[in-house]
Amino acid sequence: MSSLVIQHATVISPSDGYNGKADIQITDGKITAVGENLSGDAVIDATGLVAVPGLVDMHVHLRDPGQTAKEDILSGCRAAAAGGVTSLLAMPNTVPAVDTPETVRYILDKAKDAAARVYVAAAITKGLRSEEPTDLTALRQAGAVGLSDDGRPVVNSRFLRDAMRQAPQRGMTVVAHCEDLYLADGGKINEGAVSEALGVKGIPAAAEDCGTAREIALAAAENVPVHICHVSTKTSVALIRDAKRRGVAVTAETAPHYFSLTEQELLRRDADFRMNPPLRTAEDVKAIIEGLRDGTLDAIATDHAPHTPQEKADFEKAPNGSIGMETSLAVGITFLVKTGLLTLPQLIEKMSVNPARILGIPAGTLAVGANADIALLNPDEQWTVNPDALHGKSKNTPFKGMTLTGRVKMTLLGGKLVFNA
Repeated sequence: MSSLVIQHATVISPSDGYNGKADIQITDGKITAVGENLSGDAVIDATGLVAVPGLVDMHVHLRDPGQTAKEDILSGCRAAAAGGVTSLLAMPNTVPAVDTPETVRYILDKAKDAAARVYVAAAITKGLRSEEPTDLTALRQAGAVGLSDDGRPVVNSRFLRDAMRQAPQRGMTVVAHCEDLYLADGGKINEGAVSEALGVKGIPAAAEDCGTAREIALAAAENVPVHICHVSTKTSVALIRDAKRRGVAVTAETAPHYFSLTEQELLRRDADFRMNPPLRTAEDVKAIIEGLRDGTLDAIATDHAPHTPQEKADFEKAPNGSIGMETSLAVGITFLVKTGLLTLPQLIEKMSVNPARILGIPAGTLAVGANADIALLNPDEQWTVNPDALHGKSKNTPFKGMTLTGRVKMTLLGGKLVFNA
């Protein structure tokens, strides 16, 4: 058995409280030792770098099957590896939707040779139409670990309740897109001063808040867990905080753009800044950051949503969504760590440890015996985001041209180097 040793790294593994200089020994894809003066058949000199457990992005759109001009499983995983992401949850709003065991198996089979571990969120209702529930048992047996109609809410509350009841028994996690479609009513950006200035139909914050309140109410009434996706409003943060205080089994994520950008970016009329939920106000951004700091928001996920340049060319007609896996860690370091709002271990906890725990997957740790899924980063390196240099198929990043701090230099998946800057 040959072994690899990462030498002279600063090792941060919040799951077991490790934070200090160490070597990491890897044998047969597993971590076999963490300590000083370790030896191996091959060596990576990580002097000046920080070793963290590979990131777990629990909200990714790979567009495969059916929309592979935007992204596919292999290209999406290359982008993931470049951002230090070694595990991801693929959302079900593909074409066709991930509502059959065959589609689940297609994704998992294609992902076998990918540069990241792909986990699947299957649809709660067939075709994401909220008209007929899927066969959750069959989807789980095919390999799905999550349940969601993401891209749309489950409009029929009974179908959502039934999925929330059944998911824990099957070892699955319900990840909920919270939105009242009647309030959203085809809006494009946040309803408020900017939508009025641009003359563009807005989506009120209440559309998200009402959805969040419904999911919390179901979780409380049924005494079952639910995970709230892409939180963007101050009221949703307050609702989740209150629910946690009452003992409701609710967890929640936000995305990097919700703690770093505001609706003011939309004044450029650039569709790369259009996503759903939309960018909100400075007051909402402040609330999102406070939610991250006090533990109301457990995780940071990207909602990586690739679209072609042609699709994004028209500000008002373009589909919602932005890419994010290659920039997420750097945005977190730039806006949260370097500003003193979170420590680097706290950021890694929200980007790796907690998502792995919520999904119940073997990731998020550098403990002995764990998969050797490791990101090596320089937390002080500055770089400017060049869309043309990114590794996925699509280039619709809202961080284009921005100088960020913190850069992934290498990513290992099962001890194999899958990204080397």
